[in-house]
Amino acid sequence: MKGNVLVGQSGGPTAVINSSLAGVFKTAMERGYSKVYGMRYGIQGFMDEQYIDMSDHIKNELDLELLKRTPSAFLGTCRYKLPEIHEDKAVYERIFELLDKLDIEVFIYIGGNDSMDTIRKLFDYSLLTGAKQKFVGCPKTIDNDLAITDHTPGFGSAAKYIATSTKEVICDALGFSYKKKNVNIIEIMGRNAGWLTGAAALSRSEDCEGPDLIYLPEVPFSIEDFTAKVGKLLEKKDVVVAVVSEGIKTAEGKYVCEYASESTTTDAFGHIQMTGTAAYLAHVVHEQLGCKTRAVELSTLQRAAAHLASKIDVDEAFNVGGATVKAADEGCSGVMVVIDRVSDDPYQSATGVYDVHRIANGEKVVPRKWINKDGDYVTEEFLDYVRPLIQGHYAPMMVEGIPRHLNMNLKNYDWAHTAKR
Repeated sequence: MKGNVLVGQSGGPTAVINSSLAGVFKTAMERGYSKVYGMRYGIQGFMDEQYIDMSDHIKNELDLELLKRTPSAFLGTCRYKLPEIHEDKAVYERIFELLDKLDIEVFIYIGGNDSMDTIRKLFDYSLLTGAKQKFVGCPKTIDNDLAITDHTPGFGSAAKYIATSTKEVICDALGFSYKKKNVNIIEIMGRNAGWLTGAAALSRSEDCEGPDLIYLPEVPFSIEDFTAKVGKLLEKKDVVVAVVSEGIKTAEGKYVCEYASESTTTDAFGHIQMTGTAAYLAHVVHEQLGCKTRAVELSTLQRAAAHLASKIDVDEAFNVGGATVKAADEGCSGVMVVIDRVSDDPYQSATGVYDVHRIANGEKVVPRKWINKDGDYVTEEFLDYVRPLIQGHYAPMMVEGIPRHLNMNLKNYDWAHTAKR
């Protein structure tokens, strides 16, 4: 009889992170593992012995399908940085003590760059101690900045939401354009990689011109040049829509959001908290050009919009989750599952595994050749890369007009009583 699987979720969630969790659970059960334990709030919660038996919450196929359609991290997530082994060996002793206590054979962490760093460290410690567990990373991030893999689960759905929302913002702006000049600036997530921001260009179609300007963090940003370009556009048209990454920075290396706030708040990994880029630029444009401006920050909606998830993304996330179990079951450890693009037309992909040491703490950015010469838009090659990933729709299960989700925190909620009120 096989032992147990332990799975956790870490970092910012995505619209399909729970589809990967569903893939882990289903494949582990099919492969004969005794239990699948879920870490509550990632490795940080696990060290406090916060975990659940997934079978208590997924009892049938309907529960599994609901989980695939549920946004946020079903298990809860964290941003906890494991110390290096030589810095605090006691942390690792605690983790492996709990792994042995629960008879864990396979440890799976669903996350991005920092989560793969956790897999790397745990695997390295297992080599030092001869521990029996296998450690496999399951990719997740809307930022699409994980190395080696063609793309990451979560990116396609976020790109679909961004393109759709950009198109709707453009429609809204045009409705107020009579005898008025107005500038809309949309802020998109993306610290150092502009994959999500570039996806706004997908809004350009037969019935929409798309945004006028798109700025990615891969190219130095000039506030003066930006304002001048907006001014020239306003000479020709009444509505200007610009899309900017939250992480755009000047040639001197200063993030534009730092002009809006002098806050230096950082997370456990030293990442500055980003917000206010669009608001600051809207203020500058209004002050210098005298036109009406509006800042639109999509914020967490980009990663929470499960109602607009890409079917390709949901299916790939589920398959990647299953592939992590298969990889461990076949003897792999210290690896991350990757997605390989087999073809674009028709779009096909496959999963593989790659050494996590080559992935952890790396960062895949948009190639400069996929950004136009002026640095204010993306190329057709970029769009050809992204477009297949947003295809199809994974319809929510609707109850009284609202999507139904799987939520362990509300398992005893009195739905019948609510309906009567």
